[in-house]
Parts: sequence; structure tokens; C-alpha cells
Amino acid sequence: MTDDRSPIPADDPERLRERALDALTTARDRTALLTTCVDERDLVAQHSPLMSPLVWDLAHIGNQEELWLLRGVGGREAMRPEIDGLYDAFEHSRAERPSLPLLSPDEARRYATEVRGHALDVLEKAPFEGHGLDEAGFAFGMIAQHEQQHDETMLITHQLRPGPQALTAPDPEPAAPYAGPSEVLVPGGPFTMGTSTEPWALDNERPAHERLVPAFHIDAVPVTNGAYLAFIEDGGYENERWWTPEGWLHIRAHGLEAPLYWRREGGQWLRRRFGATEVVPPDEPVLHVCWYEADAYARWAGRRLPTETEWEKAARHDPSTGRSRRYPWGDADPAHEHANLGQRHLRPAPAGSYPAGASPLGVRQLIGDVWEWTSSDFLPYPGFAAFPYKEYSEVFFGTEYKVLRGGSFAVDPVACRGTFRNWDYPIRRQIFSGFRTARDA
Repeated sequence: MTDDRSPIPADDPERLRERALDALTTARDRTALLTTCVDERDLVAQHSPLMSPLVWDLAHIGNQEELWLLRGVGGREAMRPEIDGLYDAFEHSRAERPSLPLLSPDEARRYATEVRGHALDVLEKAPFEGHGLDEAGFAFGMIAQHEQQHDETMLITHQLRPGPQALTAPDPEPAAPYAGPSEVLVPGGPFTMGTSTEPWALDNERPAHERLVPAFHIDAVPVTNGAYLAFIEDGGYENERWWTPEGWLHIRAHGLEAPLYWRREGGQWLRRRFGATEVVPPDEPVLHVCWYEADAYARWAGRRLPTETEWEKAARHDPSTGRSRRYPWGDADPAHEHANLGQRHLRPAPAGSYPAGASPLGVRQLIGDVWEWTSSDFLPYPGFAAFPYKEYSEVFFGTEYKVLRGGSFAVDPVACRGTFRNWDYPIRRQIFSGFRTARDA
């Protein structure tokens, strides 16, 4: 794999081909890790009605690759047309997927492997020119991102599954306690949001457009477990004043009193993390909180969640040049010194880590570690055009979903950039979600 971390070269087909091969290979290596570390019983089990069996994700990855690379780009006949409906994410809910006649683990592996062999043949011949799926190898980048997104989903399933630890990874490098300013002033004025030039950007990130943003303050680091614990100990879950009406009804109905996987035992807070139990580390960004919890904490702290526009300006705007960067640190693809990405670790790094990844204004950990809830609904940008199909983004636009930004330790760099948008229901906690707060200037 290449070590070149320059931006994807839209006008260089051979380098794009190499990038696509790297991205596809990295994704498949991770898929293999996530589906070989447990036995067949765990692969076919549904560990939560919120998640598919791991074996469904495995075959779905192969089916989408066949659909878009073999049939879409390569113009080939369908290999297994009879399974398309089984692995259509819109045709069957996650809760009902275990009852479907799914491929067995061995069949799913053979199918995904066969598809990949043919996909590499298509990749070798693809012109990476023209428009649509062929332009700049978009289809290959889309499929690499899709597989990595399902790898993150499978990692969520691993966190949900009962039983002993199946995955291991080294912890992030120890970091000195963060001693910088608690917040950063982002000056008011225009900035360019979204992108029209990132070759593998998805439709909801497009097009680039100007936004005028009043000055605001934003946390220099994500909210930590220690800070969130202060909210708990102050009765935050027992005081209706901090919660939206919908949030208050939700936490009362479900008995929520701490982040998911936390429990109080012997006078201290413990958490379960991928099959192991440990003391909650106070200096890590808080994880597994829903939007309602993040919003309530912000109100308790006398602050608010940043809007999606504010988050992106804090992450991309360079006040010295007026331009928007690809990432907080610049235009180069992420390196290990910039962010905690790619399942390299199985936990967030301590707050204040990765100074080399800070924005020009000094905001840290905007990329990686935890997905960050924003106050914004998931809506299209001005000039949005669905591509390559409406179901990727358009059907989700509206007030039901809240936007998350920045990625987490479970996100691969190919599926994470300064313009990347994630979204979910405000009740979701099994995702690798945290937050930071803001306030008006």
C-alpha cells in the first residue's frame, strides 16, 4: 500500500487506481478481521434487534460490490440475482433479517471473495474518465466507503455482543493532561461549506457553497467522561429542566441514568468495552450518549451543541487565508499523528491528544475518537442532486435525524473528512457518539 497522503488526484487515473486498490484492500482486511474473530454461532446470531447478524453484513458488502462495480461499472450479468432482495437494506428491517434464508458464513465468504476477484478485474480496466460512476473512480471509492461503514457497524455489533473479548488492539499513546484553553473563539464571517472537488465525496456533502456564520466559541476538546460524570452527580438525569420534552420522556421511559455500558458498583463507575470491564477513564471523551443526553449536558453547562455549520467552520476554515481545508490540519490525508481512526485502537484517545491534528484556531480531535452530535437536522445543501441513487441520502432528509460529524476511532480515513456527514436518530446510543459544546460570542 502507498504511503502517499496527498489528496486523491482526480486527473491522474493511475494514482486513482492505486488509491482505489488500497482502499478496497484495507476495507476487506478489516472485514475479515471482524468476521473471523468469532465462531459461526456468533456470526449468525442477532446480538441486538438494532443490528444485523454479522453474516448479513458480510454478504451485503459483497452484494453491493457486485451491484455497483460488476454490474454498474463492468456491465456484467448478475452473479446471484436471487439474493438481491435478501441484502437490500431497505427491503427488510434489521430486526427481521435473522429470519431470512441468508447465506451461511462459508457461502457469504465465498461469494464476497468471488465478487472481489471480478471487481479487481474491472478496476484494472476502468478508465476513470467520463461522468457518473466512472468519473475519478467514484464507484470504487463509494464501495470502499460503504464496506468501511459496515465494518464500523460490525464493530458496534461486537461491542453489543455478550461474552468474552474477541477483539484486541493497543491503547492510544499516553498523553499529558490537556492544559490548553477550554474553548476557542471562531471569528464571524463567510466560509465555504461542503465540496465540489473531492472526487469521492458523497452526494450529501455537495455542492460547495458559502455560509455566513456569526462568531462563536467552541470547546477546544470533546466533553470528557469526567466532565459528564459531574453532570450525572449533579442530578442531571433527574432534573427535567435540562431536557427537551421528547428527551425527558425518552430517558424516563427507558430508565436512562448514565451513558450506555456504564454501571455504578462499589462507589465507582465501570463500563463494559468489547467484552472487558474497566473503570471509566475520566480523561477520555464521553462515548455512547444519545443526542438528548448531549443536548441536556450542554444546557446544564450553560452552553449548547454547535450547529453543523459551526462544526465544519471550526474544522476547516483557515482565517489566515480564508479558504476551507480538507481536514483541520490541512489537505493531506490523515496520518497516525493527526487522528485516532481506522480501528487502530478500540477506544478514544485522552482529550487533548493529537496536537498535530488541530485546526488553525487550535481546536483538537475534530476528526476521529468520537462522532460528535450537532444541533442540526439532516437536510440537503442548496443545489443538492441525488447520486448515484436517492436512497443514499435523499430519503433521510428531514427533522427525524440529527447530524454527527468528525468520525470516531471506528471510522476508516476513506470514510472520514472535513465535509463528511453522518446522521442518526436522536435516541441512538450504541453508535460511537460523543460531543463538544459551543456558545454564542
